[in-house]
Amino acid sequence: MPASASPSDEELMLAYGTGDAAAFDALYARHKGGVYRYLLRQCRQPGVAAELFQDVWMNLIRARASYAPTAKFTTWLYRLAHNRMVDHFRASGHLTLVSADDEAHEDAVIALPAARATEPAARAENRELGERLRAALSTLPPVQREAFLLQQEGALSLSRSRS
Repeated sequence: MPASASPSDEELMLAYGTGDAAAFDALYARHKGGVYRYLLRQCRQPGVAAELFQDVWMNLIRARASYAPTAKFTTWLYRLAHNRMVDHFRASGHLTLVSADDEAHEDAVIALPAARATEPAARAENRELGERLRAALSTLPPVQREAFLLQQEGALSLSRSRS
Protein backbone atom coordinates (compact mmCIF):
# COMPACT_ATOMS: atom_id res chain seq x y z
CA MET A 1 0.00 0.00 0.00
CA PRO A 2 1.40 3.48 -0.85
CA ALA A 3 2.51 5.55 2.13
CA SER A 4 -0.19 8.15 1.41
CA ALA A 5 -3.07 5.66 1.33
CA SER A 6 -5.20 5.46 4.44
CA PRO A 7 -5.86 2.04 5.91
CA SER A 8 -9.33 0.66 5.24
CA ASP A 9 -11.88 0.44 8.03
CA GLU A 10 -11.45 -3.32 8.04
CA GLU A 11 -7.67 -3.00 8.41
CA LEU A 12 -8.12 -0.51 11.23
CA MET A 13 -10.56 -2.77 13.07
CA LEU A 14 -8.21 -5.73 12.74
CA ALA A 15 -5.35 -3.57 14.04
CA TYR A 16 -7.53 -2.43 16.96
CA GLY A 17 -8.28 -6.06 17.72
CA THR A 18 -4.56 -6.64 18.23
CA GLY A 19 -4.26 -3.70 20.61
CA ASP A 20 -3.64 -0.67 18.37
CA ALA A 21 -5.60 2.07 20.19
CA ALA A 22 -4.82 4.61 17.45
CA ALA A 23 -6.76 2.41 15.02
CA PHE A 24 -9.85 2.79 17.23
CA ASP A 25 -9.36 6.55 17.30
CA ALA A 26 -9.28 6.61 13.48
CA LEU A 27 -12.43 4.48 13.20
CA TYR A 28 -14.25 6.62 15.75
CA ALA A 29 -13.26 9.83 13.96
CA ARG A 30 -14.50 8.44 10.62
CA HIS A 31 -17.85 7.13 11.81
CA LYS A 32 -18.98 8.94 14.96
CA GLY A 33 -21.08 11.56 13.17
CA GLY A 34 -22.94 9.14 10.93
CA VAL A 35 -23.69 6.67 13.73
CA TYR A 36 -24.92 9.41 16.05
CA ARG A 37 -27.13 10.99 13.37
CA TYR A 38 -28.59 7.59 12.47
CA LEU A 39 -29.53 6.93 16.10
CA LEU A 40 -30.84 10.46 16.67
CA ARG A 41 -33.01 10.36 13.56
CA GLN A 42 -34.53 7.11 14.71
CA CYS A 43 -35.21 7.91 18.37
CA ARG A 44 -35.61 11.74 18.25
CA GLN A 45 -34.20 12.18 21.76
CA PRO A 46 -30.64 13.53 22.08
CA GLY A 47 -30.13 11.98 25.53
CA VAL A 48 -31.30 8.55 24.39
CA ALA A 49 -29.29 8.82 21.17
CA ALA A 50 -26.16 9.68 23.18
CA GLU A 51 -26.69 6.66 25.44
CA LEU A 52 -27.28 4.33 22.49
CA PHE A 53 -24.25 5.84 20.75
CA GLN A 54 -22.03 4.99 23.72
CA ASP A 55 -23.48 1.47 23.85
CA VAL A 56 -22.71 0.90 20.16
CA TRP A 57 -19.06 1.89 20.65
CA MET A 58 -18.81 -0.20 23.83
CA ASN A 59 -20.18 -3.18 21.88
CA LEU A 60 -17.54 -2.56 19.21
CA ILE A 61 -14.84 -2.45 21.90
CA ARG A 62 -16.08 -5.72 23.42
CA ALA A 63 -16.13 -7.41 19.99
CA ARG A 64 -12.70 -6.18 18.84
CA ALA A 65 -10.88 -9.47 19.42
CA SER A 66 -13.49 -11.55 17.61
CA TYR A 67 -14.07 -9.19 14.66
CA ALA A 68 -13.72 -10.88 11.28
CA PRO A 69 -14.11 -8.85 8.07
CA THR A 70 -16.82 -11.00 6.49
CA ALA A 71 -18.59 -7.84 5.24
CA LYS A 72 -17.76 -4.14 4.99
CA PHE A 73 -16.90 -2.64 8.36
CA THR A 74 -19.71 -0.09 7.98
CA THR A 75 -22.20 -2.91 7.44
CA TRP A 76 -21.05 -4.48 10.70
CA LEU A 77 -20.97 -1.15 12.60
CA TYR A 78 -24.44 -0.10 11.50
CA ARG A 79 -25.75 -3.57 12.33
CA LEU A 80 -24.48 -2.95 15.89
CA ALA A 81 -26.28 0.43 15.89
CA HIS A 82 -29.48 -1.01 14.44
CA ASN A 83 -29.52 -3.90 16.92
CA ARG A 84 -28.96 -1.57 19.87
CA MET A 85 -31.72 0.73 18.66
CA VAL A 86 -34.14 -2.19 18.23
CA ASP A 87 -33.29 -3.41 21.74
CA HIS A 88 -34.04 0.07 23.06
CA PHE A 89 -37.41 0.24 21.28
CA ARG A 90 -38.35 -3.23 22.52
CA ALA A 91 -37.45 -2.34 26.09
CA SER A 92 -39.34 0.95 25.97
CA GLY A 93 -42.40 -0.50 24.24
CA HIS A 94 -41.97 1.67 21.14
CA LEU A 95 -41.96 -0.62 18.16
CA THR A 96 -42.35 1.97 15.40
CA LEU A 97 -39.15 3.42 13.93
CA VAL A 98 -39.36 7.14 13.30
CA SER A 99 -37.32 9.78 11.54
CA ALA A 100 -36.12 12.71 13.61
CA ASP A 101 -36.11 16.39 12.69
CA ASP A 102 -32.38 17.19 12.60
CA GLU A 103 -33.02 20.92 12.85
CA ALA A 104 -34.29 20.52 16.41
CA HIS A 105 -31.07 18.72 17.39
CA GLU A 106 -28.52 20.56 15.29
CA ASP A 107 -26.61 21.78 18.36
CA ALA A 108 -26.11 18.22 19.63
CA VAL A 109 -24.69 17.10 16.29
CA ILE A 110 -22.46 20.17 15.99
CA ALA A 111 -21.21 19.63 19.57
CA LEU A 112 -19.65 16.31 18.62
CA PRO A 113 -15.85 16.61 18.44
CA ALA A 114 -14.55 17.38 14.94
CA ALA A 115 -17.99 18.44 13.68
CA ARG A 116 -18.43 19.66 10.11
CA ALA A 117 -17.54 23.21 9.08
CA THR A 118 -19.92 25.92 10.25
CA GLU A 119 -19.49 28.60 7.58
CA PRO A 120 -22.69 30.71 7.31
CA ALA A 121 -23.23 30.20 3.55
CA ALA A 122 -22.70 26.44 3.78
CA ARG A 123 -24.97 26.21 6.83
CA ALA A 124 -27.76 28.13 5.08
CA GLU A 125 -27.51 25.96 1.99
CA ASN A 126 -27.37 22.77 4.06
CA ARG A 127 -30.33 23.91 6.17
CA GLU A 128 -32.43 24.44 3.02
CA LEU A 129 -31.40 21.06 1.60
CA GLY A 130 -32.06 19.46 4.98
CA GLU A 131 -35.57 20.87 5.12
CA ARG A 132 -36.35 19.47 1.68
CA LEU A 133 -34.85 16.10 2.59
CA ARG A 134 -36.77 15.91 5.90
CA ALA A 135 -40.00 16.71 4.07
CA ALA A 136 -39.32 13.93 1.56
CA LEU A 137 -38.29 11.48 4.31
CA SER A 138 -41.46 12.16 6.26
CA THR A 139 -43.51 10.80 3.34
CA LEU A 140 -41.71 7.43 3.34
CA PRO A 141 -43.00 4.39 5.23
CA PRO A 142 -40.80 3.63 8.29
CA VAL A 143 -39.05 0.62 6.71
CA GLN A 144 -38.10 2.57 3.58
CA ARG A 145 -37.01 5.56 5.68
CA GLU A 146 -34.71 3.33 7.76
CA ALA A 147 -33.25 1.68 4.65
CA PHE A 148 -32.52 5.11 3.17
CA LEU A 149 -30.92 6.38 6.38
CA LEU A 150 -28.76 3.27 6.72
CA GLN A 151 -27.59 3.68 3.14
CA GLN A 152 -26.89 7.40 3.53
CA GLU A 153 -25.33 7.47 6.99
CA GLY A 154 -23.44 4.20 6.77
CA ALA A 155 -22.75 4.11 3.06
CA LEU A 156 -24.35 0.69 3.07
CA SER A 157 -25.39 -0.87 -0.21
CA LEU A 158 -29.04 -1.35 -0.97
CA SER A 159 -28.25 -4.55 -2.86
CA ARG A 160 -28.10 -7.88 -1.09
CA SER A 161 -24.84 -9.75 -1.14
CA ARG A 162 -24.46 -13.45 -0.48
CA SER A 163 -21.20 -14.18 1.26
